[in-house]
Amino acid sequence: REMLGVLEICGSLLGRVTADSPLSILLAASAFVLSLGYLLPLGSRGLLTLPGGILTKYPPYISSTIPFLGHAVAFGKSPIEFLENAYEKYGPVFSFTMVGKTFTYLLGSDAAALMFNSKNEDLNAEDVYSRLTTPVFGKGVAYDVPNPVFLEQKKMLKTGLNIAQFKQHVPIIEKETQEYFKSWGESGERNLFEALSELIILTASHCLHGKEIRSLLSEKVAQLYADLDGGFTHAAWLLPGWLPLPSFRRRDRAHREIKNIFYKVIQKRRQSGEREDDMLQTLMDVTYKLAFPLRAAAVSTPAALRMLNLDETSASTSAWLGFFLARDKSIQEQCYAEQKAVGGEDLKPLNYEQQLKDLNMLDRCLKETLRLRPPIMTMMRMARTPQTVAGFTVPPGHQVCVSPTVNHRLKDSWIESLEFKPDRYLQDNPAAGEKFAYVPFGAGRHRCIGENFAYVQIKTIWSTLLRLYEFDLINGYFPTVNYTTMIHTPDKPVIRYKKRSC
Repeated sequence: REMLGVLEICGSLLGRVTADSPLSILLAASAFVLSLGYLLPLGSRGLLTLPGGILTKYPPYISSTIPFLGHAVAFGKSPIEFLENAYEKYGPVFSFTMVGKTFTYLLGSDAAALMFNSKNEDLNAEDVYSRLTTPVFGKGVAYDVPNPVFLEQKKMLKTGLNIAQFKQHVPIIEKETQEYFKSWGESGERNLFEALSELIILTASHCLHGKEIRSLLSEKVAQLYADLDGGFTHAAWLLPGWLPLPSFRRRDRAHREIKNIFYKVIQKRRQSGEREDDMLQTLMDVTYKLAFPLRAAAVSTPAALRMLNLDETSASTSAWLGFFLARDKSIQEQCYAEQKAVGGEDLKPLNYEQQLKDLNMLDRCLKETLRLRPPIMTMMRMARTPQTVAGFTVPPGHQVCVSPTVNHRLKDSWIESLEFKPDRYLQDNPAAGEKFAYVPFGAGRHRCIGENFAYVQIKTIWSTLLRLYEFDLINGYFPTVNYTTMIHTPDKPVIRYKKRSC
């Protein structure tokens, strides 16, 4: 009915302009062709014929009156509200169009299982992420290489992320945090996300990239990392990478400059013969199964940090944790009391074994922050083969998506789903029996390899901050979510702080 109605309108318009100028006829004909290109697929959305003549149904399709763009504007403005409304109306599986592409979302644990249990040859990651990540990570790594090679690269990174390394990282992160916040003074109001973004880069670089890279970091380099993160936007996801957008140009310039910093350090190490116990050395030493090393160009990209997604995602999570604690002072004070219970009244220096692992209240607060504000709003794959889920078949060519944010808020999985309740993990939850109800770092073979380091990093930073300051909201303001990037950053994240009395 929708298709016939629009075709009638287009036909009527064509008839009216036949007596007008050739330009008018050309414009009207172009509009007619664009409408046909958008609407003809709608006529075949009902049934799909599989090999063997078996008929099956497509997922419910959310139609739009806007050709090509589809729901891009509505989704970009408020993606979570859009997805939650669709879930209520259509159920856990549905499709819609944005910028000429069809997206099928899998919401809820059962539907999400399709993605997390899939093989890469069926639901492919490179087809979706390569255009988004290659300008940021660089050539020859991550989604710019075939999946088996990427899996080898992930194993290479894992060798540098172990408990022995974490034990060394804790005092480094504690000292970096103490030094950074000396400039804050006794009290004031500061942009928490901006500060933590810089600190996360300093600590991650020191722990993973080594002292040479850390010594080269400055406010300018921190801005380069921020520009690099500017590549993770909906525009980069949906639009061609060659468009001359300012954010694309800043991203590409930042990538070149950071790569050059790494390249110089690597060359100096190799020429001097010096060796360090850090992630950079790990990447310089590792070889593929076929015994050839990781290319120097690949090592000299900011890939080790970027592939782990340890900067803006950890900064965002850290900032949100701070605002949740500032909003609920009783929970904040419980976390401070826990610091004294674990570290003693004199608050001994942090360590991994005796202290960090025993901070259970802080751990639950971090877990609850990741539930309400997971780092990534959407995880994606490209369907290369027909996929069956919830009685529907997703055809090849659809971008298949799971939203951790929505899964973490579903009322049938979570009691008081929008409330910050760290103690919910001490009790039985409906979500506890659902394998994919809580997926802030992904799941299965797609789980983020930087998860354990992120926990160590964030818990160490916030242990140090809780010992230094009390935090409060300013006039009760709790940040809204900035949806302009694909990472859930807080909007206007200024917080009030006051140094604790000894």
